[in-house]
Amino acid sequence: MDMAKAEAFLAVAEELHFGRAAERLHVSQPRVSRLVAALEREIGGKLFNRTSRRVALTPLGQQFHTQLRCGYAQMQAALAEARTAARGITGALRIGCTVTSGGPALSRLVDKFSASHPACEVTLHQLQIWDPYRDLRRGEVDVVANWLAVDEPDLTAGPVIEYRDRVLAVSRTHRLAGRKQVSVEDLADEKAHEWPPGFPPALGDAIIPPCTPSGRPIPRVRISLSSVEDAVTQIARGQIVHPHMAGIPLLRRSDIALIPIHDLPPMPLGIIWCTAHENERIRALAAIAQSIHVTDGGRQGSPATG
Repeated sequence: MDMAKAEAFLAVAEELHFGRAAERLHVSQPRVSRLVAALEREIGGKLFNRTSRRVALTPLGQQFHTQLRCGYAQMQAALAEARTAARGITGALRIGCTVTSGGPALSRLVDKFSASHPACEVTLHQLQIWDPYRDLRRGEVDVVANWLAVDEPDLTAGPVIEYRDRVLAVSRTHRLAGRKQVSVEDLADEKAHEWPPGFPPALGDAIIPPCTPSGRPIPRVRISLSSVEDAVTQIARGQIVHPHMAGIPLLRRSDIALIPIHDLPPMPLGIIWCTAHENERIRALAAIAQSIHVTDGGRQGSPATG
């Protein structure tokens, strides 16, 4: 099987749409159809069920996708490492993170990148949590490690390096503090904080949904927040509740309870960069991030309650 067939199959399997897969690969839709059909003949079975309205993987296609995805990512990582070794990745790579997005997953990524590219110096920089893309746009960092809820036309959201479960942070005296788990619907009866002006709207809505699945609005109150510690203090005092990601050290306090939210999906943590500033160092980091994500099955364990 050649690379073109593998890439065509993976693109259709992920997009479930031949037109979008063709756009992603920058080829024509008939070419994608021909490549998939040739692959099905080579395998001897159907990989997709196609109708005029939808495309879906067959059981054989699902099995093949699981096996091929891992091997393809490893091959891409090997090619990337070979290319960068031939070209020589040198210079400096500046990675920014906030007080909530740093941690073991980022450290592991940096360690693996440094081992693969010893001639490239990696430095970590603390970002302003309320405006996490500011330093990226100013050119003060090359890549940001942050939560992948990105709707910014000038930014590229790269591979996931970790998924975190969702928890609700409340005061130990709060009425929900004794619960084993809560629902997003419970948030309609509580107050969360408004995000400061510089905070990315898509990220804010991913952390604190604007409404519950039934359509009830989740109230947000305007409070003065000069630092993230101010928000933590407001939670501990019972002034607000705060949906967030599990495993955040700032929220591990004796006066705060962390309750799993059973119906919010895990939040992906990954790398983000300015599309116009992409270079060999960033591409090499993204390839290693992708290989880590695939090797670990895309999920890193994190305590739900801290």
